[in-house]
Amino acid sequence: MTMAIALQLAGGAVVLALLSALVSFFPAGVRRVMAIPLFALAGLLALLAGVGALFHGGVATAELPLGLPWLPWQVRLDALSGFFLCVVGVVSFAVGLYAPGYVRGFEHGHDSLRALGGFTGLFLAGMLLVILADDAFMFMVAWELMSLSSYFLVAWHHDHAANRRAAFLYLLMAHVGGLSILLGYGVLASYGGGFTFEAMRGAELSFTWASVAFTLAFVGFGMKAGLVPLHAWLPEAHPVAPSHISALMSGVMLKVAVYGFVRFVFDLIGDFHWQWGVTVLIIGSISALMGVLYALMQHDLKRLLAYHSVENIGIIFIGLGLALLFLAEGHPVIGAVAFVAALYHTINHALFKGLLFLGAGAILHSANERDLEKMGGLLRRMPWTGLFFLIGCISISALPPFNGFVSEWLTFQSALQAWHLDSGVLRSIVPIVAAMLALTGALAAACFVKVYGVAFLGQARSRAVRRARPVPLSMRVGQGLLALLCLVLGVLPTLLIDLFNAVPQQLLGHSLQQATANGWMWLTPVSKHTASYGAPLVAVSLFSVLMLGLWLFGRGIRRVRRCDAWDCGFAPPGSNMQYTGSAFAQPIRRVFGLLFHMDEGVETQQDGRLRHRLHVTDRAWDLFYTPVARGVERASRQVVRLQSGNIRIYLGWTLGTLLVLLWLMV
Repeated sequence: MTMAIALQLAGGAVVLALLSALVSFFPAGVRRVMAIPLFALAGLLALLAGVGALFHGGVATAELPLGLPWLPWQVRLDALSGFFLCVVGVVSFAVGLYAPGYVRGFEHGHDSLRALGGFTGLFLAGMLLVILADDAFMFMVAWELMSLSSYFLVAWHHDHAANRRAAFLYLLMAHVGGLSILLGYGVLASYGGGFTFEAMRGAELSFTWASVAFTLAFVGFGMKAGLVPLHAWLPEAHPVAPSHISALMSGVMLKVAVYGFVRFVFDLIGDFHWQWGVTVLIIGSISALMGVLYALMQHDLKRLLAYHSVENIGIIFIGLGLALLFLAEGHPVIGAVAFVAALYHTINHALFKGLLFLGAGAILHSANERDLEKMGGLLRRMPWTGLFFLIGCISISALPPFNGFVSEWLTFQSALQAWHLDSGVLRSIVPIVAAMLALTGALAAACFVKVYGVAFLGQARSRAVRRARPVPLSMRVGQGLLALLCLVLGVLPTLLIDLFNAVPQQLLGHSLQQATANGWMWLTPVSKHTASYGAPLVAVSLFSVLMLGLWLFGRGIRRVRRCDAWDCGFAPPGSNMQYTGSAFAQPIRRVFGLLFHMDEGVETQQDGRLRHRLHVTDRAWDLFYTPVARGVERASRQVVRLQSGNIRIYLGWTLGTLLVLLWLMV
């Protein structure tokens, strides 16, 4: 496949996404037959285009008859955009398979399915256009299309005030972030002499102006990605959107923000400074640790998964920060290892977080429940969803043989090379970040032990959960595809890294050619004398141990006589005697209590029974957002004084403004 054909496939994906949006406004019969298949086909074409670009490793450009008279839209497909087309395509295709069964549950509701399908198609088209854009104007138009369409998807269940509030917060922060990105492009355009990315690559920036552009991009893209403390919109917006949209937002849209940051810093600026690497490392590590800690405190399943997106975005930026640091200090091979680790975790997070949100949607579809404290015993009622959700839990906990382990292991391997750095301060910072990453991984595993144990094991805690039934086949197929890919990326990392090598080769001039120094079965990120990971052998060993354990367990069951256990006169255990999610997280909540704002106590209900009350909120609201909101409110009160109602005063303000503008122009 040539790059020209790959670019045509990517353009076809955009066209199909727009057609999916258009068809959604047709009569119900046509919409049901065509809208979601067109969406799935758009994802498949994007995946094929991305794989073709990675295999070829070249560049294809084109000019569209759109845009401004002096600035037609420029599109470009290279290895970097091809990689992110794969990320968008594979999750969109899985969501397209999943959506028919899930959306069927809304057919008899009062929310508009036309709006759901239309804005979903526009959302996908906006993300694809962001990745293909080769000039700042087209990039920002596509960015706004992505943000506005996803705003309407977040606000789709608009009858609830909390949903409207979450959508408004998301839209507000999206536009603040977009303004920051626009200013960053303005800095590059002023020195590059044009708004095309090709002109910006030639900009000669001083360290000061390069740092200004970097800061603006980091704030803008970091706000969309959900880095702490710019993450406030994420745990509010993800839970209220339909679950397949949550999978797209968390699994794909956040990665489009990562793409924007990588394109801006590693491609357009092109120069690397250790100060940038340290900044990204610190923010990334804080985001990873705080995200998982806040996730542990949640009992709303979708909100918990949203906070884990903050955690995993932090892990991705840890890899990018290490890459910036090692590249700035003159160690390109180690920088390439960290960069590939970030890329690998990008696609890993897209897969397992998409899988987990689809699993949460299956639970919501079947049991109409998001509260962990009311679940239980779902594995018996939804066995396939339980299996796929378990794979997602193992993957996000970074346990072998699934994909999450590979990317975090690569990140640790790059961090362990800190002894190459000349500065003692930098050699101290990197191990601290690695320790925070290790703590994050342990807490993530604890969190998903809680989630799976409370939701799928034990006894049902509510009548709705006891009546849960398996979800339709289409929903199981969508989950199964992502679960299978989590296993494939965990067992065959060398083959996939060979495919991804075109990206660091394009941006950094170096790749991980040494990754297969010991053969395709062994991943050797630095050298064959440093560390290796035999993923296929680990997978075979674990599978053999599992089969042996099941065989021995089966033989043991046949020898055991089954009867009721002596219960010392107590009543049989009920669902209210089970360990709850809040109780599971209580020790961690006590250790890290200062990081949370907690409202905990015991309430007496009307029937005389006691009820434990626990409400954990994010301290970022008190530290950052509430003071800003109060400041804006005070400034607004001062501005209102200008509105006196007197026409003469208004004319005076107009005259004064004109005089100031004339003075500035002269």
